[in-house]
Amino acid sequence: MTDLKPLVLDVDGTFLKTDILFECFWAGLGRHPLQTLAALRHVRHPQRLKETLAGLVDLRVDLLPVNPEVQALAQQCRSAGREVILASASDEALVTRLAAHHGLSGRVFASDGETNLKGERKAQALVEAFGEGGFDYAGNETTDIAIWRHAENALMVGRHAGAERALAREGKSVTMMSEAWRWRDLLRAIRPHQWVKNVLLFLPMIAAHNLESLTFLMVLAGIVAFSAAASSIYVVNDLLDLEADRLHATKYRRPFASGAVPIKAGMITCILLGLIALGMGAALGPSFLGIIVLYMIVSLSYSLQLKRMRWIDIATLAALYTIRVIAGAVASGVYISGYLLVFVFPVFLTLGTVKRLTELTLATSDERLPGRGYGRGDRSDLLNVAGLGVFSSLLIFFLYSFSEHAQELYPTRWLLWVALIPIAAWLIRMVRLGYAGKQDYDPIVFALKDKRGIGLIMITLSLMFYAAGLWQEWFGG
Repeated sequence: MTDLKPLVLDVDGTFLKTDILFECFWAGLGRHPLQTLAALRHVRHPQRLKETLAGLVDLRVDLLPVNPEVQALAQQCRSAGREVILASASDEALVTRLAAHHGLSGRVFASDGETNLKGERKAQALVEAFGEGGFDYAGNETTDIAIWRHAENALMVGRHAGAERALAREGKSVTMMSEAWRWRDLLRAIRPHQWVKNVLLFLPMIAAHNLESLTFLMVLAGIVAFSAAASSIYVVNDLLDLEADRLHATKYRRPFASGAVPIKAGMITCILLGLIALGMGAALGPSFLGIIVLYMIVSLSYSLQLKRMRWIDIATLAALYTIRVIAGAVASGVYISGYLLVFVFPVFLTLGTVKRLTELTLATSDERLPGRGYGRGDRSDLLNVAGLGVFSSLLIFFLYSFSEHAQELYPTRWLLWVALIPIAAWLIRMVRLGYAGKQDYDPIVFALKDKRGIGLIMITLSLMFYAAGLWQEWFGG
């Protein structure tokens, strides 16, 4: 590289491991959803869209993930006395702030609301400023070939074999930088480990003692649909929570927050998963499809607004878990007792408080949780709600034992009362571990990995199966 020629860096996908336009869109969707959606009327005029979205949110440019290899090159060039300039199709105001934060040149090239500085237009602006071959340029898209052709040296972020060969034929010096994002990071983003929560769909089948293979397969198909739906919403949630996750003690490592996976890839994945969920839901019948749609609407509402509202967020989490139980009944076609729904809701309400207790205990400061309405001062109130949930669920289970439905399913009723002991022990254990910060951030996932907790659940099921006479039926005891 020629020593004193400026180094010009593209921003989106080159200097940054993210895209400012998509960052603005998702930040705006989380804070001002109606105005953000209204801004999409400018989609045919990208420069206006970028300016409008940038004006809706105060984007934290200091939190945007930077490509370490490109950043190191920029620092090296600055130390050598070279000017390092940002040139981007993103909004000029944000690019200027980004350059200032990282100590780069105050001279920037960017879209200004009238001109979308991309491809040939960016090349023309740079040639007018520095002359033909008067700069080195780093970019990451095939559209950047229009600029590389006018630069002395081309720095290419990611693999673009066609562009690399074309530039080599023209005698350009091409330097390859960084690797493309990895599929395993995208897999991590859709959180397959969270699919285990959908075993809740088996609950109505087990409660009705309907363990036929066809019933099992129908519920399994429902689990696949719910897993796809949940993963699509997880992606949406992560995209809405980019800033909050970057401020979180551990969530800053998430694929989209860290820039390990491009936001665009996440958006495409979200759409595909949503279509899979709706397709599977339709195959299982209109009732199940309606439940899937309801689940996705409530989940999306939670991601957009409800999770920021104290107490309402916990009730919404409990409702989302309860919807899974209802879906299991619809998929399997078994009767679901009203007592079961009334019982599981306070259980899930307790687990929702456990989730918040865990987050507050593990928080590194006394400030309110980013993107949430709770601070450490709320721990005692959360503990009280958890205690109320434990008491309510145990009381409802006890009352259920006197119902006609229970008497029909459980001839040895007194064993249901004995089963209250391991149920209470499990719930109290979950609350205690959450309050001590010894849990996973998701209590359902933790519960399905907790050996002692699983032992208590198995004791409960064994007692209930014995009370129902199933052990005698299966083993002739």
